[in-house]
Amino acid sequence: MKISFPVLLCFLLLSSSLMEPAFAATSPYCSSKCTNRCKVAGVQDRCLKYCGICCEECKCVPSGTYGNKHECPCYRDKKNNKGKPKCP
Repeated sequence: MKISFPVLLCFLLLSSSLMEPAFAATSPYCSSKCTNRCKVAGVQDRCLKYCGICCEECKCVPSGTYGNKHECPCYRDKKNNKGKPKCP
């Protein structure tokens, strides 16, 4: 049984897209902090995803739903590949 490359590539792409939500805030600390931080965000799923990534790396999330980034310098200083703030 030989599987063609395009079929294998399609399978890998589909399976990786199904696993993406699992990479959001995994610890209870990050989950609760990011839920609070993103509760008024326009695009909540994106806010929760990036907040979770930043929280896991920085071990902190600023208080409130916007601003207060001075409370967590690591969270404040993270940039995306375009040089803009990564963390909501």
